[in-house]
Amino acid sequence: MDMMSGIAATATSLSAAQTLQSYSLAVSKKAMDTQEMAAQAMLEMLGQQPVPAKGTYIDTYA
Repeated sequence: MDMMSGIAATATSLSAAQTLQSYSLAVSKKAMDTQEMAAQAMLEMLGQQPVPAKGTYIDTYA
């Protein structure tokens, strides 16, 4: 039965590793989705800014 215990322990360990990997992937996807939504919101805010008239700004550091 010692060999059976080893096989069972290996199977359990593999299952735990797969579960952890799936959880990690899900968290990473959620973080990426959150960042994408934040970037879209920032782009929308940039689109709402009025375009300055030509010649309004002078770059004195160039």
